[in-house]
Amino acid sequence: MLLRVLQGNHVLSGSGRIALLSWTRGQSTKPIEYKPIKKLMVANRGEIAIRVMRACSELGIRSVAVYSEQDTMHMHRLKADESYLISKGLPPVEAYLNIPEIIRVAKHNDVDAIHPGYGFLSERADFAQACQDAGMRFVGPSPEVVRRMGDKVAARRAAIEAGVRVVPGTDNPVTSTEEAVQFCQKHGLPVIFKAAYGGGGRGMRVVRNMEDVEESFQRATSEAKAAFGDGAMFIERFIENPRHIEVQVMGDKSGNVVHLYERDCSVQRRHQKVVEIAPAPNLDPAVRDQMTADAVKLCKHVGYENAGTVEFLLDDKGQYYFIEVNARLQVEHTVTEEITGIDLVATQIRVAEGLTLQELDMTQDKIEPDGCSIQCRLTTEDPARGFQPDTGRIEVFRSGEGMGIRLDGASAFAGAIISPYYDSLLVKVIATARDVQAAASKMNRALREFRIRGVKTNIPFLLNVLENQKFLSGTIDTNFIDENPQLFQYQPSQNRAQKLLNYLGQVLVNGPSTPLATPLQPAVVHVQPPEVDDSSSPEAYSMIAEPPRGWKYIIDTEGPEGFAKAVRQHPGLLLMDTTFRDAHQSLLATRVRSHDLLKISPYVSHKLSNLYALENWGGATFDVAMRFLHECPWQRLSDMRRMVPNIPFQMLLRGANGVGYTSYPDNVVKEFCNLSVQAGMDIFRVFDSLNYIPNLLLGVEAAGTAGGVVEAAICYSGDISDPSRTKYTLPYYLDIAEELVKAGAHVLSIKDMAGLLRPQAASTLIAALRAKYPQIPIHVHTHDTAGAGVASMLRCAEAGADVVDVAVDSMSGMTSQPSMGAVVASLQRTELDTGIPLSTVSDYSAYWEQTRTLYAPFECTTTMRSGNADVYLNEIPGGQYTNLQFQAFSLGLGDKFEKVKQAYREANQVLGDLIKVTPSSKTVGDLAQFMVQNNLSAQDVLLRADELSFPKSVIEFLQGQLGEPYGGYPEPLRSKVLAHMRVEPIEGRPGANLEPMDFAAVKSSLEERFSNISDFDVMSYAMYPDVASQFFQFREKYGPVDKLDTRIFLVGPRVAEEFEVTIERGKTLHIKTLAMAADLTPNGEREVFFELNGQLRSVFIRDEEATKGMAVHPKADPTNKLSVGSPMNANVLDVRVSEGDKVTKGQPLVVLSAMKMEMVVQAPADGTVKAVEVGQGTKVTADDLLVTLE
Repeated sequence: MLLRVLQGNHVLSGSGRIALLSWTRGQSTKPIEYKPIKKLMVANRGEIAIRVMRACSELGIRSVAVYSEQDTMHMHRLKADESYLISKGLPPVEAYLNIPEIIRVAKHNDVDAIHPGYGFLSERADFAQACQDAGMRFVGPSPEVVRRMGDKVAARRAAIEAGVRVVPGTDNPVTSTEEAVQFCQKHGLPVIFKAAYGGGGRGMRVVRNMEDVEESFQRATSEAKAAFGDGAMFIERFIENPRHIEVQVMGDKSGNVVHLYERDCSVQRRHQKVVEIAPAPNLDPAVRDQMTADAVKLCKHVGYENAGTVEFLLDDKGQYYFIEVNARLQVEHTVTEEITGIDLVATQIRVAEGLTLQELDMTQDKIEPDGCSIQCRLTTEDPARGFQPDTGRIEVFRSGEGMGIRLDGASAFAGAIISPYYDSLLVKVIATARDVQAAASKMNRALREFRIRGVKTNIPFLLNVLENQKFLSGTIDTNFIDENPQLFQYQPSQNRAQKLLNYLGQVLVNGPSTPLATPLQPAVVHVQPPEVDDSSSPEAYSMIAEPPRGWKYIIDTEGPEGFAKAVRQHPGLLLMDTTFRDAHQSLLATRVRSHDLLKISPYVSHKLSNLYALENWGGATFDVAMRFLHECPWQRLSDMRRMVPNIPFQMLLRGANGVGYTSYPDNVVKEFCNLSVQAGMDIFRVFDSLNYIPNLLLGVEAAGTAGGVVEAAICYSGDISDPSRTKYTLPYYLDIAEELVKAGAHVLSIKDMAGLLRPQAASTLIAALRAKYPQIPIHVHTHDTAGAGVASMLRCAEAGADVVDVAVDSMSGMTSQPSMGAVVASLQRTELDTGIPLSTVSDYSAYWEQTRTLYAPFECTTTMRSGNADVYLNEIPGGQYTNLQFQAFSLGLGDKFEKVKQAYREANQVLGDLIKVTPSSKTVGDLAQFMVQNNLSAQDVLLRADELSFPKSVIEFLQGQLGEPYGGYPEPLRSKVLAHMRVEPIEGRPGANLEPMDFAAVKSSLEERFSNISDFDVMSYAMYPDVASQFFQFREKYGPVDKLDTRIFLVGPRVAEEFEVTIERGKTLHIKTLAMAADLTPNGEREVFFELNGQLRSVFIRDEEATKGMAVHPKADPTNKLSVGSPMNANVLDVRVSEGDKVTKGQPLVVLSAMKMEMVVQAPADGTVKAVEVGQGTKVTADDLLVTLE
């Protein structure tokens, strides 16, 4: 048989791959076997398995994969030439630690060699020995060297023998807590616990306090046992603020050892490397030479062969200390490959075959570093939650690529399932360039190109590292992350597209997220706003053309006083358009969305610029926006201001009640007004539901101090033209006006919320106010419930009113405001001409006529066909009328609405004939429905007041939470109810004695539960804590649903329907609904398929109806910090508390294990354990309820 010497990278060709060769090479006298490898098994998983398989492919070697049951669908199984299931029935990690099973499978399938990868069995000497005993080569050091180097105590002893400096530590592995405590007591703190038989940061803890020694040792040894099969610990003194430098070495079977220079691995968290750089920046060349020489010296001393890493700590004085040898390939080997051009994995295999370094052309003089390479470990961890592992399905995956970028991964693809059983590494990103700064720039660009949805990643954190000037300067230590908390300050990915798909899937599977009031469906129409001038599209003029100046310019340049003066001097009648608020509140249950308001806004801005104002905010729209429309009311206001810069905005401010239904601390109302002005509000129509002067004055002060125009409103009730109505008379209204003028009102307003102001009364009231206050503008608001609204407003104008409220024709009439077109037409060519062309009103009305069909489920005409003059009897406010109807239907009283209206009249009298506007009107309405539901007459209510369970709003009114009604409380009703409910009465202004709200504390509390909390969100919470919390939770889960077309928002798209969603300027999503799976998953979910921008996407949605009978683990309440949930998918290792236990903040409750990492879930506050929902061994998913405190 012909033999020849192998030189350089040449191998035996053809039939020359012989079974066994032996000869002497170079200067070595050691006989070396050469046995070519034909089939190689990778006893590992994930990206390292694929990395080895790729090297095998390039070398012409057949690759074999093994996989656990949990990895059946994992990519490494599919990449191999052959793959075999191992350890069926064993837990996930144990499957890859089962040496007999791996050897059995290898022998049964004629495997020549086994590569251990890193982790698992890579540093187990018994595994290396088992391979040799089975006649297979172990691609790594000899069993003896693995044993010696894997034992950190033995490795330390070898370093001392070789003359390499070491850190003081234990001489032997430590296995008990008592030994650990004794060492710490003897040598002092800080110390570091390290797994004696493994690395990678597993089983590693730094201890600085004696009281933490036992707990830290138990957690470290438990982690080490789970990861490496042995929980023995090595303890050494902890060197503060060192650099972590490691030297890559390679040895052959002839005793030759070379180094491939060093890597800086100082960017670490929990002792796990996050970013690695080769070569180490700013390393003193003399130190480099000494360190690499020591690494080679140590390896030669122990007879090291194959790849390995010698690790050192370098202190700030230039002294370095040996800490360990990793007798295996490292995760970060890639950066060394990039700067040396040497394939380390292929070299490992060639060395295992028997080739020498000289034959591989790898002598020390030929190895030179070139450039700089950085590796980032992209993991499925959430930096915002302490790097907790995240698991689940990757819904979207798009990688960053391009020049100088290398990706090593395995499970990074759309549809991949990230399990809690293994390491959280998703993909390694390697950037190579001429220096650190250039490599960091490439890495930054590549990471920004990634799009990963479905699981959290550490990309935002990595970007902060790459942009940190200390990092870019190249000199950092292992405390870099701990000492730079700003690395954790970042904007999390918005993930808007995927969130919207989840919302659409939710609606398709479980029905509308906004309860529909009637069976009617939204029309299938796409409404286009009318064009302005010759512009081709609304977008064009909204972005380019400047609208004409309007009254907003007067406010901005001359202030509230100048504005009031200009209004008073204006010759014609001014109109305020209520279409944007009160009109749809009255006709469509306040359900009109920002999407449709903003679409018509540019037209209004350009064609109706002489409007006094747009009434577009406040009142019921504030909470409804969050509660039912799932949009931020503040965002609505600022968006409208951007689209309509020239017309003043007016809002409803309920005096001391803000935009809520109760009293608030004074600083809440004042700050609300400040924020409203910041967001774009101009005019505050300040009113009180009882005309209670103290409440009104607080609102006037708050609006005025904020810089707004104060339009102080007098709520109208009764009929001043009827001499028999003696409670609310003309002197009564004039007296209130006197108080408001004294308080500094810029404008006086009459708020006729029920449409009770008849034409003759209108003339009388406005004429009297005009005579008494000739310089103050008068503004009148009414509802057209009886059909007399236009007549009344014309009489107001003739009597001296400066402004009246109207709604565009298609949104007017009935419980809404009088018709804009009718008023405009009635005053054309008179001295009160509005100056608005009737054709403009017509175009404007056409838009809303079509848009109104989108809101068919909330259409008032379902139950109300026309105006009704019985409002003069029941006095139901227009904004409440339709809501009261829908409430009656929801309570099963739909066929008794006439009785409800009659009861409303009686309830009003029972309560003392109130001024009725939100929230006092709600009190009357609630009592009316209560009376009908329980078949009670007014007399019954009065007689049984001390035994009935009245609605909450009635009790709060009688207690005094709304203020004091004119004429006093109804007695003895009040005394009976309060005594029965054991409630103390409130005297005077309710908010006067409330403690100021601590906005900073509220914000801090909200930020613990939700992301991106602004000062505006804090105010939303101040007004409506529960509603706002639910909205914040919805916003985080489903994203910007306000961008969806209204029909699709309400009922979802049809199958095969294509539509677009513009999420911001220049970013439009194209979505097509494909299908919904008929079958449920085992978790009770349905898969819904979409096409997003041409790519297939799917989401899994739990079918609420189909899963009613399924046992489902309860979820933690994200709005309640005493509801303690699991931070990740994990197994419960230990439960430390029982029901009834007293706990203190920070006390351990439950110990979890996931991805080979253990985590202690601590008590968020002091309390008592109310319930424990898990036990040892329970498998939990993220947010599953663990413990409830109280």
